[in-house]
This record gives sequence, C-alpha cells and structure tokens, in this order.
Amino acid sequence: MDFINGLMTQHFGAMGPFVLIGGLGLVLILATIPMMLNQRKDPLEKLRESAASGRNAGTPGKTLRTAKGNDKLQKYSTFLEPQNEEEYSAVRKKLMQAGYRSKEAVRAFHFAQFALGILFLLGGVIYYMLNMAGLPETTTQDTMIYILGPGIVGYMLPKYWVTKRQQQRQEEITSGFPDALDMMLVCVEAGQSLDQSIIRVARELRASYPSLSDEFEIVSYEIKAGKDKPSVLADMGERCGVADISSFVTVLVQSASFGTSIADALRVYAEEMRDKRVMRAEEKANKLPTKMTLVTMMLTVPPLLIILVGPSVLGIQNLGNM
Repeated sequence: MDFINGLMTQHFGAMGPFVLIGGLGLVLILATIPMMLNQRKDPLEKLRESAASGRNAGTPGKTLRTAKGNDKLQKYSTFLEPQNEEEYSAVRKKLMQAGYRSKEAVRAFHFAQFALGILFLLGGVIYYMLNMAGLPETTTQDTMIYILGPGIVGYMLPKYWVTKRQQQRQEEITSGFPDALDMMLVCVEAGQSLDQSIIRVARELRASYPSLSDEFEIVSYEIKAGKDKPSVLADMGERCGVADISSFVTVLVQSASFGTSIADALRVYAEEMRDKRVMRAEEKANKLPTKMTLVTMMLTVPPLLIILVGPSVLGIQNLGNM
C-alpha cells in the first residue's frame, strides 16, 4: 500500500490517493451496472412471449401491435422508470406537456439522464487527469468540481431541455389560442358541428401553431374513437398545462351540461381571450422600460463620465506634474 501510495503521489501529486479512490469507485459503478440491468426475466413475461409466438406461428411476417415498442429499453424498465406511481405520473405529465407523448418517453428521459451523467463524468475524469492532476496547488474542492461537476451537468441537462420545451410549447399554445377560438366560432356559426370545427381548426392552424394543431387533432381522433367528449376535453387541458385551455374546457362542458348555445359561449370566451392577449402585450410593453434601464445605464453613463470627467482628470495630472 505504501508503494502504491508513493507511486500515485509521484505521478499525480498530493491528490494521487483521491484520484485512485475515485477511479476505483467509478470502475465499481460501471461493473455493477450490467449486473443491475441483466435481471432475470419475469415468468409472466415469458408466458406472454410464448403465447404471442404461438399465435403468430402460422402467420409469418405479422406481429402483434403491442410488440412495436422499444424493446431495447423495455427490459430495463424496472431500472429506468420510477416505481412510485405519483412520481411516474408527474414525469409523464411533464413530458406530455413538452410534446413527448410516446409510451417510452419516461424511459428514454431517465436513460438520457443516466447516459449523459456517466458520459460527462468520464469526460470530467479524463480532463482532470490530463490537465489538473499534476498541479501542486490543486485542492480537494477543485477535484470535486472538475470531476463531479460535469456529471451533475450531464444529469440535469435532459431535465433543463424538457422544461425549456414545455415553456416554449405553452407559450405557443397561449399565443395561438385566441385565433383558434375565433376560427372555431366562425365554423360553428357557419353551421358546422363542434367536432367538424375542431378538425377544421386543427388543419388551418398547422402552419402557424403546430403544437395547438396537434392537440386539436388528438381531440378529434379521440372523439372519433368514441371516447366521452368531456373526458377528451379534460385530457386536452391536462396535456397543455395552460390555464386558458382549462377554462375553455370548463366552458364547453358547462355549455353542454346546461344545454346552452355553444356559439354564444364561444363568442363570449373568444372576446375575453382577445382582451387577455391585448393585456399581455401591454404588460410586456410596460416591462420594457424597466428592463432597459440597467442596460441604458451601463452603456450610457460610463462614456458620459469619461467625456465629462476625463479632461478635468488630465488637467489635474498635468498641474501635478508641473
């Protein structure tokens, strides 16, 4: 042990033992991962596979529709997916609001976190050993920052990406919703039903607001499939995560429940959405002078001080030299 300690200290300085311990820990983690992933297959899953192969034995080239998923990550689902139902639902809801609606979205999200965390951690270790290990002034805090910092960044990067996508998608839906209501009101007043107007709005909004168009298309497909209209609209409000959509769903459900005219409800709500859009634009315009104050001071005051005070400073220096 003394020989190994002296050898590591000679090559990597005072942080040699810590580098050795960190490398051994990383090796143990990488060796444990395959053991965790290669778990024994569930006997019920074996029965399902055998039953499916038996049903498809006489029809080569045809597979069940449920077998079209991502099989590469399916066997690691117990490791990549949260086992807590509430946590799984929260992650699933956030990914749906960000536009990722596939069944493998939660699994792929956690796989991206895990893979990027390990990749960035290895990059941090390689960078530290090539550039920082031989420096005598390297402290333990610097070692932790250069090794663990990239790993933490890689682990948090997918979460940041999903949050950014969620915000952008919600802003797009909020911006295009008043136009969608106006178009839906025109379609309903022209004699079309609510289902037909939703299909028309989804087709017309494709070029300007694709996220909102996707939501209306999903609503139209679910209604065609026979799903209850209030539950379909409620699912739309949950997928969007926008307060205006939730209020719109409540208005349509109440209008259908009490038997009032959908056109009247749409007219009143569309007018309210137009007013809210104008108010949001005015709010952004009123915030602009406050945001520009600091930038204006930073770019204007220093040159102005140089112009006004500079000649006086030079004059005082010249008098002092005389």
